[in-house]
Amino acid sequence: MREEEKKRTSQKSSLQRLFRKRWVFPAIYLVSAALILTAVLWFTGQNDVAKDDLKYGENQPGTATGDEPSLPVNQAAENFKMPVIDEDAIQVFREFYDAEASAEKQEAALVVYNNIYSPNKGIDIVAKDGKTFEVVASLAGTVTRAEKDPLHGNVVEIEHTDGVVTMYQSLADLKVAKGDVVEQGEVLGMAGENQFDKEAAIHVHFEIRNNGVAVNPLEYFGQSVTKLEKSEQGTEDKEAASNEEDKQPAEDKQPKEEKPEDSKKPADEEGTPADDEDSDEEENANSTDASIGMAKA
Repeated sequence: MREEEKKRTSQKSSLQRLFRKRWVFPAIYLVSAALILTAVLWFTGQNDVAKDDLKYGENQPGTATGDEPSLPVNQAAENFKMPVIDEDAIQVFREFYDAEASAEKQEAALVVYNNIYSPNKGIDIVAKDGKTFEVVASLAGTVTRAEKDPLHGNVVEIEHTDGVVTMYQSLADLKVAKGDVVEQGEVLGMAGENQFDKEAAIHVHFEIRNNGVAVNPLEYFGQSVTKLEKSEQGTEDKEAASNEEDKQPAEDKQPKEEKPEDSKKPADEEGTPADDEDSDEEENANSTDASIGMAKA
């Protein structure tokens, strides 16, 4: 016990002697300041590196070095696809009503319901064997409508990009709900029958709409959705040009009448030799009459 007390006493006395020296406390202050300064500089350097990474797109979500998987910036737009899995097993029962088509095709594209003829705004697809088949999404998008319609059967509408919407009618059931995000080729339901087009039997009615205007799906299968946007822009430009022409005054549209040159005037017009000849003949006649009268006298 005494030896341990002696050791403790000696340790305390040595520490006391050390702290009594003048250089001890300044040295402690300098070491502490150096450690604090080093820590501050290290944290500052880390923040600068993080800012540079954010500036140049490194270590951000969605990039190659980030935590989340990256997505290509210039991802190619999808092509319109027939809304079926096996295209060889189906056929188009009724085509889109085209106002510029022949009278025969227009008649074939009419739907009869309650003795009323309506132009088909899409295409009606049936299986070659007459059985039901799976209906899939033509493009990836968000489901904005998925409900049963008493006239058209189960209806699904999918919104895509820049006002492009695809519509699927006459479904026997629904595999999706409103708000779902679907991929291209994802099953929406099975083809079925509806009250509006009983003649088509088991089928799916498919439409493509661009800003609310129905277009012919057969013209866009296998084509990029950007083609539909460009064609719509071209139509708008043509309509704007025609509207500008309609706004022009009628006077500007009428062709200007060309005034005939003097050399092209007929001989009987004003100031022509024909007038001079007529006047000479009248003078000769008058002189002849006068001479005859004088002879009689």
